[in-house]
Amino acid sequence: MGKKAAAKKAVPKAPVVGDEPVRKVKKDSLFSKSSRNFRIGGDIQPQRNLTRFTKWPEYIRLQRQKRILLQRIKVPSSLAQFENSADKNQVSQVLRLLKKYQPETKAAKKERLASIAGGEKASGKAPAVIKFGINHVYDLVENKKAKLVIIAHDVDPIELVACLPALCKKKEVPYMIVKGKSRLGQLVHKKTATCLALTEVRKEDVSDLNSVAEAAKAVFNDVAHRKVGGGIRGVKSMHIQRRREMALERELAKKTGLIVA
Repeated sequence: MGKKAAAKKAVPKAPVVGDEPVRKVKKDSLFSKSSRNFRIGGDIQPQRNLTRFTKWPEYIRLQRQKRILLQRIKVPSSLAQFENSADKNQVSQVLRLLKKYQPETKAAKKERLASIAGGEKASGKAPAVIKFGINHVYDLVENKKAKLVIIAHDVDPIELVACLPALCKKKEVPYMIVKGKSRLGQLVHKKTATCLALTEVRKEDVSDLNSVAEAAKAVFNDVAHRKVGGGIRGVKSMHIQRRREMALERELAKKTGLIVA
């Protein structure tokens, strides 16, 4: 028996639109689409934001971990009060007053001492300037010589100034918590400063000092800071808690017969 002839493949017919068949147009290779290949040896990878994959220095990682921990765990009220700093208007008013009483720089002090050595008479009373240094400020508050105390909110370790607000309340010295120990340090020509104190001002600035002191007493001295800080859940933890609550609500609804299982 002879072999059967192989069946011919059916050639697809061209689609017909109206009476005439539609012919396929051959695309020019100059304008043809060429998909990129990003595998090894292929095209150059596009630029991506690799911030999440950056290995930060250890001190930055510790700062961020500490900030998250303080948000999660419960913080006692004596430490949580440092998160409630003065508002922008109060801070600007205080800084405007403190800038008038900045201590002299090293160059100014050298020039003054040189002028005294040259024969000029020095004034008997020392000028009124900002007092700084944690031990010095504590002594001024204990002796009730300080008229106004400014405390930084980000002192590390915070235990250095943790009892200073309570001491100011006991001695009835107005105090204020402001953001930025570096901002306080600039006023006394240092990198940072934990706290500052004003003991006296000139006659023309007495009214400004009284208004700032009254505002500080109303916001900080006369308010009982008993609010516990922290306890803020993360996003994932909040979603998990919400799903548990929804599951409990469904179970309760089934028990009461509102939903037929």
